[in-house]
Amino acid sequence: MKSFDCDLQLHGPYAGGVSKYLSIPLLAEQSRLKGLEILVTGDIQHQKWFEHVNAHLIENQNGVYMDKDEKTFFIIGTEVEDHHRIHHLIYLPDLTAAAEFREKVKPFGILDCSMCGRPKLRQSPEQLSQIVSDVGGFMGPGHSFTPYTGLFSRYDSVAEAYGDQAKKIPFLELGLSADTDMADTILSNHQYAFLSSSDAHSAWPHRLGREWNRIRLKEPSFKELETAVWDRSGERIEFNAGLNPREGKYHATACNLCYTQYPLRDAIESFKMKCPACGGDIKRGVADRIKMLSDTPTGKHPSFRPPYKHQLPLAEIIQLALFAKSPMTKNVQSKWRDYIDVYKDEINVLIDAPESELIETNPEIGNKIKAFRNGLVYYTPGGGGKYGEPHLFDSQKEMDQFVLEAGKRSREKNKFSGQKSLKGF
Repeated sequence: MKSFDCDLQLHGPYAGGVSKYLSIPLLAEQSRLKGLEILVTGDIQHQKWFEHVNAHLIENQNGVYMDKDEKTFFIIGTEVEDHHRIHHLIYLPDLTAAAEFREKVKPFGILDCSMCGRPKLRQSPEQLSQIVSDVGGFMGPGHSFTPYTGLFSRYDSVAEAYGDQAKKIPFLELGLSADTDMADTILSNHQYAFLSSSDAHSAWPHRLGREWNRIRLKEPSFKELETAVWDRSGERIEFNAGLNPREGKYHATACNLCYTQYPLRDAIESFKMKCPACGGDIKRGVADRIKMLSDTPTGKHPSFRPPYKHQLPLAEIIQLALFAKSPMTKNVQSKWRDYIDVYKDEINVLIDAPESELIETNPEIGNKIKAFRNGLVYYTPGGGGKYGEPHLFDSQKEMDQFVLEAGKRSREKNKFSGQKSLKGF
């Protein structure tokens, strides 16, 4: 078997908030710069995207496709929203099955509008699972813990959501605001494989593959991927890689307008989920939702569970090293390209390349990559729809001092958040 780095959730250009320049050739080109070998097509039930995929991919064998330049393997798949706004990831054997899936779901929603890449279907999770099973595919919940569209925002378990079809669900996708340690505090999750995926809305390498999986396959094929996701020996999924959950947009309970963060009990009992500072809605965070459902205080993993490697996109590490305003600045992108020219792809830089060589290439940036690998990073947590903020340090002492000061600032902010007069001082 061979290891393949896979990103199994992304969108085509017809979903909301997605770059209209997305294309199969662009995804293939950028995925190789990232170091990804297998992508999902995304949004395959949308007619225009289906036609684009069909025109630009060549079936390799056994339900896996390649772009015409043979840079990247593609699995056929999509993401849909059910009648309760819960999102599901679907993987299909081939384009023939995709066309059949489209016909079966066509009566239940609008599939082909300019923003319908991820369609809302008038179907329950159980009904969707039956349709997917009928065409030979498999599915599971996407970004399972997010407060608006994750399965656990409405249900307490995968079994509750999918009913009699739950036995056909092999995985749940963690999303940006959760990781393995968090998800495994819920014992009912121990029967499922975990996937980490980018949910990329553009092909930029700091978006594409910001979360991914290293999976061992006999060959790249739909059947092998399905086998790997069902496997419970621990030999197939080598590890999940993704953002630290504190960087996710919905990690902490927070206002969705001003992003002030609150303890969940205060948000419910004192403020009735309305922000006293600005009047916005307070959105329960993933960390608090998982605590509500957890059976153990820390994640005790099943024997087959692979490790989870926290990642930062290389462009964001370079941004921090150079004190740049954005990962898209010319200087950051130039330095990013320097590393890719030497090490071929970003995953090699982040995971596999020797630290001494990275430092030799560029001491300033190489030492920041080393610091990240060694855990010298602190995250100001995200919440309410705002991403968390990573901070990199050169020493443990420097990080400890920053964490101490950040804690003081947070306590002061929470102490007076929402106070609209001098009363109470």
